[in-house]
Formats: sequence, structure tokens, C-alpha cells
Amino acid sequence: MAISAELVKELREKTGVGFMECKSALQESNGDMEAAITILRKRGLASLAKKSGRETKDGLIGAYIHNGSKIGVMLEVNCETDFVARNPDFQTLVKDLAMHIAASEPQFIRKEDVTEDVLARECEIYTEQARATGKPENVLAKMVEGRMSKFYAEVCLLEQPFVKDPAISVRDHIAAHIQKIGENIQVRRFVRYKLGSE
Repeated sequence: MAISAELVKELREKTGVGFMECKSALQESNGDMEAAITILRKRGLASLAKKSGRETKDGLIGAYIHNGSKIGVMLEVNCETDFVARNPDFQTLVKDLAMHIAASEPQFIRKEDVTEDVLARECEIYTEQARATGKPENVLAKMVEGRMSKFYAEVCLLEQPFVKDPAISVRDHIAAHIQKIGENIQVRRFVRYKLGSE
């Protein structure tokens, strides 16, 4: 059975679980939403949504300097306790995220962080590009929506394909660590430096 992106999105919103896990659960349940939620709960994944609301007051500041010392990254990743901040898995995650930021140049952490002026500009560009194709008006909105999804995957850290495993997003990579470690994890902020640029 083919599972629509809308159905996967709905399950993600209900559970807070990553895209691939949601798609797998929906395929296993033949598209039955309640059965998919049960499958995720049995796997221990649906509890991520509960963890995502918990406060993150501890964590680490990580840094990465790329070979040749031309690119550097500093970021703050938060967790709930200092115990987890000292956990080797959490520390590896912070290093991996810093390396990812150096390689992929995100401008924002999440979609909600994209500024109104950037959002308006991109929507206008994609709408004009869609109109130039001559397709009917009812198709244009879907075209713009698809192009905006690609835009978010280029500029938003959590939406980007993870550099060490492009089959998953950074969001899904963090979600796997939340599941493994058992605490909420949030990227709070980052700065990417490139020699000679502002």
C-alpha cells in the first residue's frame, strides 16, 4: 500500500516520531492511524512526543574546526540533566551536529525560525516560477508547497539530510538520540564562521 506524505505528516504531528519510523509503522498497519500509533508505542518511539515538552536546562557547547582551519562552528545543544551532558552518546551527537553545520551551512534551526521577509521572498519567487510553467491555478499551490519543502531542507538545520546518513534528517537523527538517551534534546543556537566572510 502506498502511504501518502500527508498521512505520514499527520502521524508525525501526533507522535513526534521521525519520518521514516512513521512511514514504516503506517506501511505495517496498512494506513491505519491508530494501529500505527500502537506500533510506535510498542517500539517505544511514541514517548518522544512527551519528552519533547520537557525543559532542557543543561547541555554542552560544542565546537568544530574543519581541516585547513577555514570553517568553524560553535553550537549549544541542551538536554535535561548534567548526567546526560556527560554521556558519550550525547557528546558524540554534539560533535556530529557541529560537523554537519560546517558542511551543510544551515541558516536557521527550524522552519519556524525562518524570518518573514525571507519566507515572503521565497514564496514570491516560487509562485512566479510556477506561473511561468503555464499550469492551472489549482496546481500552482502544490508546486509552491513542494518547492518550499525543498527550500526548508536546504536552509533549516532540522530539515536537512544528515551528512553522515542522508537517508534521515537531522531531526530524525536527534530523535533517535532522544529515544536512546531518554531525555529531551534541543539545538538552542549555532554560529558558523567562514574565513573572509561576514
